[in-house]
Amino acid sequence: MAVHIIIDGYNLIRQSAELSPLDRRDLQQGREALLEMLAAYKKIKRHQITVVFDGTDAYSLYRQRDQSKGIKVVFSRRGETADTVIKHIVAREREGALVVSSDRDVVRYAASQKAATVSSPAFMEKLNMASWSREKGINPDDEMTGWNPTTRKRGPSRRLSKKERRNRQKTKKL
Repeated sequence: MAVHIIIDGYNLIRQSAELSPLDRRDLQQGREALLEMLAAYKKIKRHQITVVFDGTDAYSLYRQRDQSKGIKVVFSRRGETADTVIKHIVAREREGALVVSSDRDVVRYAASQKAATVSSPAFMEKLNMASWSREKGINPDDEMTGWNPTTRKRGPSRRLSKKERRNRQKTKKL
């Protein structure tokens, strides 16, 4: 099952310790740095990625769409927020979507559409881990093999709800 990652662009940039200083200096520089990180991530994981930015200063009445290094970039039209655009995409994608945002309204709507959600700081950790493992030549998808000594019981544990299991399954693919 392919996962379509939908990212609230400015939310992710401003929640990130690495990207927020760039954003404060120059808005375009923060966006470009995020797109560079996502392009490197896409080379490793091959997920479809869409980043949505607020385009309140855009001159057009239409949404601006662009493709940058395999990442689909969408700017909202004048009078429309990025949150609204994300909600439209999630309504279309439904269970195939994974939304990256710390905005409660967006997260709540995505959950109501049965889309998985990840907070912006948690996704930044995944981005950093993927880039680190690529530098070290480690494939994070490889399972550790061999005997693992433990005293942990193997019986059934408390089962997660269907919604939580679906969310966990999608986030494991990150």
